[in-house]
Amino acid sequence: MNGPTATLLISCPDQQGLVAKFANFIYANGGNIIHADQHTDFEAGLFLARIEWQLEGFNLSRDMIAPAFAAIAKPLQAVWDIHFSDTIPRLALWVTKQDHCLLDLLWRWQAKELPAEIALIISNHQKLEAIAQQFGLDFHHLSINKENKIQQEARQLELLRQERIDLIVLAKYMQILTPEFIHHFPNVINIHHSFLPAFAGANPYHRAHERGVKIIGATAHFVTADLDEGPIIEQDVVRVSHRDTIADLTRKGKDLERVVLARAVRLHLQHRVLVYGNRTVVFA
Repeated sequence: MNGPTATLLISCPDQQGLVAKFANFIYANGGNIIHADQHTDFEAGLFLARIEWQLEGFNLSRDMIAPAFAAIAKPLQAVWDIHFSDTIPRLALWVTKQDHCLLDLLWRWQAKELPAEIALIISNHQKLEAIAQQFGLDFHHLSINKENKIQQEARQLELLRQERIDLIVLAKYMQILTPEFIHHFPNVINIHHSFLPAFAGANPYHRAHERGVKIIGATAHFVTADLDEGPIIEQDVVRVSHRDTIADLTRKGKDLERVVLARAVRLHLQHRVLVYGNRTVVFA
């Protein structure tokens, strides 16, 4: 695809003529739609859409698109965001001691699979600092305990502001973020090592083994103040059997975690995820 594009993510009360109104906004201003997808949640009475168009030849300058579209969106009670493909988001990867998700994201970033700039890595342990050095990335070690958690979160927020971070990816960061932190920085994706809502919280592989499950999974979700309850972006599963030990479940689960987290981050960076309530529509 040649040239930058603009993408609108829209949700509004369902009513007749919405597709025509939104498409006509782009057509009337000389735009060429290259992707369009929509979904109606009849239970919630909501219409949700993703529309992407080429900016070449579009009659409105970028700073005029939002106010022009707002004139259409306001009477429809629409909630919407606009994104431009050549605006590169800045990411912070947060880790503890496990390296599998971190390495996978860094390899994909190095291979230019992720349309983003990884600006820094933050960890509550020093174990993975050598990986950051290998990829030429800043590494910030901020040890956290019950006594210093508030102060360290303030330091984390300051780093995010300094580096102009758009998204945090918790690539196996084994700390719970406080509601106050999430209030100040809500754009956080986490990978959980189970097929939520099953086995939320700690030690899911041990609990899955004790329960004798036949499948295990991984879930990538947005972080909210409720632990492991945020809107789900991506999930996957693999079959297991009575012959699998906890170590086997952990090994198979790590493979899932890598893939599921990478998919979720990519979908978010491509502006294909629309959150409403505690749910998502993913226009994949």
